[in-house]
Amino acid sequence: MNETNIDTITVIGAGSWGTALSMVLADNGCHVRLWGHNPQQIVEINEHHTNKKYLPNVILPENIKGFASMEEALNGVELIVLAVPTKAIREVVRQMVEILKKPITLVHVSKGIEPDTLMRISEMIEEEMPSRLLTDLIVLSGPSHAEEVSQRQPTTVTVSSKNIKAAEKIQKLFMNQHFRVYTNPDMIGVEIGGALKNVIALAAGISDGLGYGDNAKAALITRGLAEIARLGTKMGANPLTFSGLAGLGDLIVTCTSVHSRNWRAGNLLGKGKNLNEVLENMGMVVEGVRTTKAAYQLSQNYNVKMPITTALYQVLFHNYDPKKAVDELMTRMRTHEMEDLSGILDARMNE
Repeated sequence: MNETNIDTITVIGAGSWGTALSMVLADNGCHVRLWGHNPQQIVEINEHHTNKKYLPNVILPENIKGFASMEEALNGVELIVLAVPTKAIREVVRQMVEILKKPITLVHVSKGIEPDTLMRISEMIEEEMPSRLLTDLIVLSGPSHAEEVSQRQPTTVTVSSKNIKAAEKIQKLFMNQHFRVYTNPDMIGVEIGGALKNVIALAAGISDGLGYGDNAKAALITRGLAEIARLGTKMGANPLTFSGLAGLGDLIVTCTSVHSRNWRAGNLLGKGKNLNEVLENMGMVVEGVRTTKAAYQLSQNYNVKMPITTALYQVLFHNYDPKKAVDELMTRMRTHEMEDLSGILDARMNE
């Protein structure tokens, strides 16, 4: 902690992930200001040290204090952790810009891509926040269910930034015996891997909801990883990133766990629920839905074959039958598995 010279940290977003990361920081001796837009939730955090809607049966450390006023939450802090859904990023950053008086370091922990603009979250933040207010921007990502982090179960993530020294400071800030942090200089790959794994998790959930077995899910995960790597490499990422925590690691945990909102949403779709029903029943943001639209648009822009993403796009936005979509994936034109890998390597070598 002393090496980072940070004592008070503000976490913007009192959902499950923002609250869990607040606990990590609090365990490491930080005073955490946890901002949320629901005043009743903030009262609960301060009076009962709980956040039952998002993390039931979890007691929060006393050095986490809830704030309903963003101005009070941001007053005098040097480091902010941004933990809000992708669709809220721009609005929240604009609010922050109106309040901030001096430059801050910002760690974003959300996973998504903005449809239509096709911007990664770091690009959205940089577009909304003047450079005079932003000292460094870091992304934290990896296989990390908030429920398990809040229970102090072993978790490993990665942090990335254009400034590797800034990433190393955040690594030291978050790391403890339960929460291990690696650094990775490939910010594009870390963000793309974290965002697109939600797309494949929706597809894995659909497969399970249809009653298909482990063979089908293993194929979806493996072929899904190839799609993510093909697109990510075309966008400038290092292909090795997709074999790491922000790629394969996050993909496995999101496609195989009942903690995953995206898997649960896909599972309901596979069981015959329509998208609106599913989203209403979830009670939390399902990032993979918006990201599927963005990923499909990116595949068209970069001329990258993404059959799983394309099939899911048809299911979500054109009411295509999930079973028919899976059956069509299984009967696609014959191809050679190594062509995908060689294409990724060729793209990297030709940079």
